Amino acid sequence: MTDQRACFKKHVRLLKPVEFSRVFKNPVRSSDRLFTILAVPNEISHARLGLAISKKNAKRAVDRNRIKRLVRESFRLNMHNMLSIDLVVMAKPVTKSAENQQILQSLQQHWIRLNKQCAKLSLD
Repeated sequence: MTDQRACFKKHVRLLKPVEFSRVFKNPVRSSDRLFTILAVPNEISHARLGLAISKKNAKRAVDRNRIKRLVRESFRLNMHNMLSIDLVVMAKPVTKSAENQQILQSLQQHWIRLNKQCAKLSLD
C-alpha cells in the first residue's frame, strides 16, 4: 500500500499548452541564481506544477532529468502546504552544476516566497 503523499499524479501537473500560457501571461515571479519560478492562483483546490527545463540551459538529457526529478520531489513534499496555485519552474544554466542540496534549498525558499506572494494577491 502506497502513501497518497508519495504520489505525483496527473492532476497535480500542468500538461496542456493552455495551462502553461495562462501562467506565462501575468505571473508572480520568484528568481534566484538557480531558478525562475512563475506562479498564478488557480480555481482548483490544490497546487499544480509545470516544468520548462530547456536544452539551452542544460544540454545533456541526464542533467535536465536530474533537475526535473529534484523539482518534482521537492514539490511533492511541499504541495500539501501550498495554496491553490499553478507553478512553472525554469532552470538557469548554473543549475546543472549545483549540488542536490543547493537545488532543494533554493526550491524550498521559492515555495515559501510564492505562497506568501499569492496569498497577498488573493486578499486584494
